[in-house]
Amino acid sequence: MTKERIRVLIGSPIRQKPEILDRFLTSLLRLEQDPMEITYFFIDDNQEEQSSVLLSEFIRKANHVIIHNIHRQDDYIRNETTHYWNEQLIWKVADYKNKIIQYAIDLQYDYLFLVDSDLLLDPHTLNHLIAADKDIISEIFWTRWQPESRPHPQVWLKDEYTQWEQARGEILDETQKEERYQRFVSQLIEPGIYEVGGLGACTLISRRALIRGANFKPIYNLSFWGEDRHFSIRAAALGFTLYVDTHYPAYHIYRDSDLHNAQLFLQATDANSSIPEVTLSQLEKHDEESLGRVTQVNRSARPSLTLTMVLKNEANRYLRQALERHRSYIDQAVIIDDGSTDHTIDLCLKALKGVPIRLISNTESLFHNEIELRKQQWRETLNIHPEWILNLDADEWFESSFADELPSMLQQKEVDLYCFRLYDFWSETHYRDDEYWSSHKYYRPFLLRYQPDMIYFWKESAQHCGRFPVNVFDLPHHLSSIRLKHYGWAKPEHRLEKYKRYSQLDPEAQFGWREQYESILDESPSLVEWRNKTN
Repeated sequence: MTKERIRVLIGSPIRQKPEILDRFLTSLLRLEQDPMEITYFFIDDNQEEQSSVLLSEFIRKANHVIIHNIHRQDDYIRNETTHYWNEQLIWKVADYKNKIIQYAIDLQYDYLFLVDSDLLLDPHTLNHLIAADKDIISEIFWTRWQPESRPHPQVWLKDEYTQWEQARGEILDETQKEERYQRFVSQLIEPGIYEVGGLGACTLISRRALIRGANFKPIYNLSFWGEDRHFSIRAAALGFTLYVDTHYPAYHIYRDSDLHNAQLFLQATDANSSIPEVTLSQLEKHDEESLGRVTQVNRSARPSLTLTMVLKNEANRYLRQALERHRSYIDQAVIIDDGSTDHTIDLCLKALKGVPIRLISNTESLFHNEIELRKQQWRETLNIHPEWILNLDADEWFESSFADELPSMLQQKEVDLYCFRLYDFWSETHYRDDEYWSSHKYYRPFLLRYQPDMIYFWKESAQHCGRFPVNVFDLPHHLSSIRLKHYGWAKPEHRLEKYKRYSQLDPEAQFGWREQYESILDESPSLVEWRNKTN
């Protein structure tokens, strides 16, 4: 009987300069992952577009990536002297971290590893912290908070940032404080695991601690500065001891001037010292050069295929069946989760395990304005530079001949768009066929070769705007005989839900057909039995 792998969520709220973020993401990719199943959860609060692009490109290097877009307009000033925080910024970040915590709880991760986006990690870090078997433990790093000051660790012993032992009521002069401070930091220089009173920025938290209530909410009767103080004090009050590990210190890129040494850190901790390239862009170059022959062989088989979907609360419907069929022939997936409140995201990660996923989670649903949702889906799909795009809903899959014919469809050079007939199933075995439901008599686009030089535009409609830009038919296209099965109407309860949804979103039938809306609840519709094709 095989032991289940430890599930770890690596989370980070990110508003970062591209040069620093590039190196942070590189260090995440180098983490040893062998006994673990890792998911990345990034909250994209960037103001620089290139930083958001780097996050989007990360999907091509890592499996199971969730990017939650926020982008608030507020000022965070940092320069070669220090970083300037205010109360609003601190509790904004605390709220982001709590969102990540809630996600880790809901999806039952064994550990949450919260890492600030200006840190670089040794590849051994995560494995080592888990092996320590502590509920809350940070990896140490050192920072000169002012340019001319000495480096200080990000951990402390008491109160807000006291880094020396001092008993209650004990009065110390400055000489005694310095002696005790030196005793504390001398200990931290030696590799080991030590008990501390406060920590942050590079912290592994067990599921047990998360469930018990370890979080970053402000403690209303505590005036200490910074969300890490409130986290640490709450954790101690809940009965958890805090620890710091000093075997594999992280590197803190606190100023732009730290970038040179950051590069040296990455090189010094690189397991393969013969590879000089260490940033994401350079790693990509190295991969292409050293693995070029293998890549060419794979590409010669067929161009890559990206599955893209918009989902909302599909965990208990047909999503699993659909993804299990698609995973055999797709190369990657871009999924927009439009405000699900069930386990849709978790199901996606499990069903597509091993398949690179870019997963965008919308806090609030956009379905009431479908054009914005479809544009978002399109943008996020283009961010990973697709070759062919397969756009399907959570309850759709092709008949079996699709997988067999797909390689030749993608390899040919004459056609850029494939259109298919979609059959609306009203049960597991029968599809509907009448004046209101006849989509199977028409061809619609589902498979597109993306043309980067083409200017695309959309049908600007709040509902029924189409899955692709409206001018894709300007491309050479083919009407395929392969049939697409749609199970979204197959169960009475699902039909009732959709009827209520359309009644709410389009009460005047401005974007659809009123008679068709009303026919959803027909008690005796005309149904035809599905028959598989015979050779």
